Amino acid sequence: MSPLTQDLTHDRYCDEIIARTDALRATVRGADLGATVPTCPDWTLRELALHVGRAHRWVGEIIRTRATEAVPHERVPDSAPGSDDPAALDAWLADGAAGTVGALRAAGPEQKVWSWAWEGSTGFWARRMAHETIVHHADAAVTTGTGYEVAPALAADTIEEWLEIVDFARSAGDAHAIELTGAGRSIHLHATDVPGAEWLIELGEDGFTWRRAHEKATVALRGPLTDVMLVFNRRLAADSDRVEVLGDTELLDFWLERASFG
Repeated sequence: MSPLTQDLTHDRYCDEIIARTDALRATVRGADLGATVPTCPDWTLRELALHVGRAHRWVGEIIRTRATEAVPHERVPDSAPGSDDPAALDAWLADGAAGTVGALRAAGPEQKVWSWAWEGSTGFWARRMAHETIVHHADAAVTTGTGYEVAPALAADTIEEWLEIVDFARSAGDAHAIELTGAGRSIHLHATDVPGAEWLIELGEDGFTWRRAHEKATVALRGPLTDVMLVFNRRLAADSDRVEVLGDTELLDFWLERASFG
């Protein structure tokens, strides 16, 4: 763990799930729930909120039951609002986040439970749900045209978790991620507002590796850390005037098109 992210404890992730859900609720409150989400065009704003609330409840059920295998979604208590009542949706989102965080805090970070990924623990799920909510709050902010900010440690960790997910997807044979190869090509992510927030992704014949480094690369993505994170998570266009792309722009596009697991 880097100095930038070393303070991200289990409790901090739990705090962020609540804080980011509250931010999502505030963003959705009073907005047009039927609006299309530009970054997830198959969803309306209401469907985005339902996705987040259901993800929280699904993970909460995994934690509460100490599940050792995948929990079918139909076994998860849902109680999602059956109408477009904004107040009901708001209360449902708050309740789901609170219930899941309560289960995570009670379990602590070391409890072994099922996960789809490289680590089966409650700690994995606390981090995963924090970043799930961070990124989907960005979707809501884009849809409503409202402000969006992320603490530097969490923005950096969102980038690193996504790198870990894409690498896991590649090793698991995901059709898009396995194409992320190409000896001699590299991508540099460079946050201009946070010292040390830089990453080098090096593509090889059999996949890719990454590390925190400041080195010349085939292409560099530069800008404020939050904006670099949003581009890397495909929530902000790479040609946005909020960031700068130097070098082989096609390589960055190649990565973004294939790093699409989940």
